Amino acid sequence: MVEKVPMTSGGYAALENELKQRQSVDRPRIIEHIAEARSHGDLSENAEYHAAKEEQSHNEGRIAELEDKLARADVIDVTKLSGETIKFGATVTLIDEDTEKKTVWQIVGEVEADAKKGKISITSPLARALIGKKMGTTVEVMAPGGAKSYEIAKVEWR
Repeated sequence: MVEKVPMTSGGYAALENELKQRQSVDRPRIIEHIAEARSHGDLSENAEYHAAKEEQSHNEGRIAELEDKLARADVIDVTKLSGETIKFGATVTLIDEDTEKKTVWQIVGEVEADAKKGKISITSPLARALIGKKMGTTVEVMAPGGAKSYEIAKVEWR
């Protein structure tokens, strides 16, 4: 049984763009580097050749990984979701009960999670604590520094 990979339409598009970049730009550039390095003669001691081959291996591995994730993607259009209950795709505004600091997180698939962009994986401890909860509820999450409590201030679908 093939395990589906949940992701937003934005996450799917980002993976598609990376795949196109790697296939149509990076792959030909690397092949060119290999050909150029090969022309320098003895391959056994040709560091440039070995570096280009290693780069090719890395690129081809990532292409295979991207193709696999895209093939197994379960794309969820977040804009068509609604409701007060937090689930995949929700954008949640939290208030730290200790510091009163507001943070906004969107719950996304593992492949598109990026804390710097405010996107957390559905498998993260925070997302798992939020799933199924509603606005106004308080959740407690085990963090590296101990338990943290957050009030759910807002649930949006965007």
